[in-house]
Amino acid sequence: MMMKYKLFTGICCRLYSASIVSMNGASHRHFCSSFLTDISSPETTVTVGSQTYARDEMTNVTPHILSKVGSNLHNRKYHPLNLLKQRIRDHFYKNYVKPRGNPIFTVVDDLPPVVTIEQCFDSLLTPKDHVSRKPSDTYYVNKDHVLRTHTSAHQSDLIRMGCDQFLVIGDVYRRDTIDKSHYPVFHQCEGVRLFTERELLISKFSEQDMEGLTVFEQGPRIPAKQAPHTQDAVVLLEADLKWTLTRLAHDIFGKDIETQWVDCYFPFTHPSWELEIKYKGEWLEVLGCGVMEQEILNEAGAGNKVGWAFGLGLERWAMKMYDIPDIRLFWSQDSGFLSQFKVDDANTPIKYKPVSVHPQCYNDISFWIPDNYTENDFYDLVRGLGSDMVEQVELIDNFTHPKKGQTSHCYRITYRHMDRAVHQEEANKIHALITEAAINNLAVEVR
Repeated sequence: MMMKYKLFTGICCRLYSASIVSMNGASHRHFCSSFLTDISSPETTVTVGSQTYARDEMTNVTPHILSKVGSNLHNRKYHPLNLLKQRIRDHFYKNYVKPRGNPIFTVVDDLPPVVTIEQCFDSLLTPKDHVSRKPSDTYYVNKDHVLRTHTSAHQSDLIRMGCDQFLVIGDVYRRDTIDKSHYPVFHQCEGVRLFTERELLISKFSEQDMEGLTVFEQGPRIPAKQAPHTQDAVVLLEADLKWTLTRLAHDIFGKDIETQWVDCYFPFTHPSWELEIKYKGEWLEVLGCGVMEQEILNEAGAGNKVGWAFGLGLERWAMKMYDIPDIRLFWSQDSGFLSQFKVDDANTPIKYKPVSVHPQCYNDISFWIPDNYTENDFYDLVRGLGSDMVEQVELIDNFTHPKKGQTSHCYRITYRHMDRAVHQEEANKIHALITEAAINNLAVEVR
């Protein structure tokens, strides 16, 4: 969920040095052979900067995914994600300052994306059987390390370092479906704010009115609050959190944007909410947030504090803000796309204008699936061979033979590049490679 300019404050400046992840000898191979090489490769290691990790049975990162690591689109000048990052950063710098005018929030935007299982899941109280831990949903470097699935993976480390208010912005990785709004690499902004008991109470009450109030108690855990928190604490945290995020949404999307809050669930916050905005007549979720689980703060050495956290996806916000119709466009090198965002003022109003519309090519593939088949394995295979030439993969038929008990899937693969035309002959060649790879590496039986 949750998800630096060059300004750091205090101990928060002693952060990890950036690393570039690469597969030994594989990252420079052509996409049309890289996926097959990765599946059957004799290589036994995955290198992360100067650190080498042993491959094991959990390793499922592919050269196609690793080729994206280090791109850091959010830090690339004149990129739409960078413009949005600037606006979010400037909003917090302007509106949340210390008495001497220094920003309260530290912005951290260059942490390396390979994290431990403890950082990504355990430190955030993610249940052992949670779907996000499965290799079908997460890119594993090996059984102990993953490409982070959210920027919240750095939350506990930063709190241990003494950071009480911070934003973490970076690339995250998830094995997901293929369509115009999903991509295996995207970018998040995670925000955290912690309060001591006095800081939280004094923000709303005078010294005299604070008498008798507290933020901690030993009560029951109920839908409205955690066991260690008083109801007063939750009311104050919720009010501050929702005010902060509503203010941010109005700053980014416009003062007239309609908003509403919806109750939800996250392992690391309770209670939790999602913020929705009215977009083209429909309510769309734009971020998740909540009161931080006190157990997380206790384990991070901040048990005397309470706090809130939120996470938002930069692509989702930028697609709405700039009317960008396809998430693959953020990776485009086409000057017709990038030139539209070449502005020195991040607040410049911009609406994306299509450079060109290329025709689509369609190919279907139908096969009997084995017992251990997962769709995300097939999606990764398609990405590895088709790269950004694949616009969408859609399951159009799911059939189970009444006598044999075998299940057949039929997928329609739509080929269309964002920057150039794709001819059917070219699509057919890639489709043939995908079919061969599915047979050899996923053990499917093509019908």
